[in-house]
Amino acid sequence: QVQVVESGGGLVHPGGSLRLSCVVSGKIWSIVTMGWYRQVPGLQREFIAAMASGGGSNYAEFAKHRFSISRDNAKNTGYLQIDSLKPEDTAVYYCNANVRKYAGRPSEDYWGQGTQVTVSS
Repeated sequence: QVQVVESGGGLVHPGGSLRLSCVVSGKIWSIVTMGWYRQVPGLQREFIAAMASGGGSNYAEFAKHRFSISRDNAKNTGYLQIDSLKPEDTAVYYCNANVRKYAGRPSEDYWGQGTQVTVSS
């Protein structure tokens, strides 16, 4: 069993910043990739950024300036720093962990329940 728990969301004024956390626990040999997504009502879940265990990262175009992904492999924890928050950033933010439970075996995706980010004046 693998658990993924996001935290750090909340209500923030436009222009503010948040740092979201994603803690992965359970049977883990390695987390191949950690990623962040967001979803607003009426829209599909949207990719934000992802980082491989070695540190390589990918960002969606809209996220390249204000979003920063990081991870601490020793703690099985990922982070998403969001700066200059805008009302359109309001969404539920989800963490995805692609986890390899055993060395040399295929990895599987696990999702957290999400954390709400609301940007409002």
